[in-house]
Amino acid sequence: MKSPVEIQKTIVEEVSVKKAKLSIVQMALLGILAGMYIGFGGIMALTAMTQVEPYGLKKVLGGAFFTVGLMLVVIAGAELFTGNVLMLTSLYAKKITLRQMLRNWLVVYFFNLIGSLLIAWMLVQTNLWGVGQAVNDFGKTAISVANAKVTLSFNAIFFRGILCNILVDLAVILAIAADTVEGKILGIFFPIMTFVAIGFEHSVANMSLIPIGLFIKAASNFGPETLNWTGFWKNIIGATLGNIVGPGIFVTAFYYLSYYKPSVQSKT
Repeated sequence: MKSPVEIQKTIVEEVSVKKAKLSIVQMALLGILAGMYIGFGGIMALTAMTQVEPYGLKKVLGGAFFTVGLMLVVIAGAELFTGNVLMLTSLYAKKITLRQMLRNWLVVYFFNLIGSLLIAWMLVQTNLWGVGQAVNDFGKTAISVANAKVTLSFNAIFFRGILCNILVDLAVILAIAADTVEGKILGIFFPIMTFVAIGFEHSVANMSLIPIGLFIKAASNFGPETLNWTGFWKNIIGATLGNIVGPGIFVTAFYYLSYYKPSVQSKT
């Protein structure tokens, strides 16, 4: 496996630079795939949590099965906005420009949203949630999870977003550290399971989890009034800001200063 210094060198000089040079078409296609992959993880988490009564077990099961989403992104290859926050380290090192980073973030973010909405819409067409007004247990779980997210305060969403993406970007770092597929899977599993089980907020995951609940509500006319698109955007904006701030300070800046800054490099 790579050492912490080698990991940061890989992120700064290889991974982020490649991401900055992707074409708009590549970012769009890979962004859609990432939205769908994270959506698959969310759907699997909802399935695992359905009809599970002990609260702790329910959350841990959801977290354990949600991990498949980031595994698909990292190993199969896709562009995920929350993971690309790590490009900040390369910006600090002046290996990419602010314009290149923002170009990647904006395009990838938009197409993550497209992919997320697409998989949410397709799931509802399967009737796995029920038919008409007959909403089954899976559908009720999806509505409950979505409603819980949209009824959080903006402050709670923001700080849950901060803590969430610290763990997500650490999962990406652990995957980069590993030299084997098995090692990457193990590196991704525990940080992602942790953030989901605790209840932190991931902007891209919520781009599919909340619409799944909204689409089921629209199709069945079942669900609380509090579950609406206004709440969706409140959650997404709060989570997105937190997802940037968390690793932007506690992962990228701290690791840049500790392992990559020229003065540090000269001593190692």
